[in-house]
Amino acid sequence: MARHLRFLGLTLGFLFTAWIGTAAPSDHPVGIDVIWAYAGTWDIEIDHFDTANRKASHEKTVLRNDCWKSGGYVACNQYVNGESKVLIVFTFDPRTNIYTSYQVPPDGSAARSGTLSIEGNTWTFPWQSKDEDKTTYFRVVNVFTAPDRIEFRQEFSTDRVHWILMAKGMEKKISG
Repeated sequence: MARHLRFLGLTLGFLFTAWIGTAAPSDHPVGIDVIWAYAGTWDIEIDHFDTANRKASHEKTVLRNDCWKSGGYVACNQYVNGESKVLIVFTFDPRTNIYTSYQVPPDGSAARSGTLSIEGNTWTFPWQSKDEDKTTYFRVVNVFTAPDRIEFRQEFSTDRVHWILMAKGMEKKISG
C-alpha cells in the first residue's frame, strides 16, 4: 500500500503540477479543452521534506505529456525522464465543474481515479488513503504564476484542517 501511495503521489504530483492555466476569461479554453495546456515538455524541480510518508530529497525531472483529444476525452501518455509511466484520461462534468482523471498504469494493474477542482489560478487535486481505522488526506496544490510557470506543493492531513507540507517545487514549460 505504501509503495502504491508513493507512486500515486509522485505520479499525481507530476501530473497535476504539470498543468497550466489561469482564471479563464472568455477567450481561454473552458471545460475539457483546459487540459490541452497540459501537453508539452516541462522541467520540474521538487524538494521533498522529511515526513512520516517520505524522506527528504531533491529531485529534477523532465516530464513530457503526449496528449490527444477524442470527443469529450483528453488522454495523455505521460513520460518521466523519457520513460512512459502512465496513460491519463481526463473527463469534465460541467454540472459540478469537476474534472476527473483516470490513471492507467502500463503494467495492466487496475486504473485509479481522482478529481481536480479549479478556483482562479489555483488547481487542487485531493485524495485520501485509509489504513485500518485511520484516514489520511492528501492534496497537490498548484498556483499558476505565469502561463509557463507553476509553483506547487504536496501536503497531507489527518483532519483536513492542519496540513503538513510533504514537498514543494517549481515547473517551467520548455516546449509546447
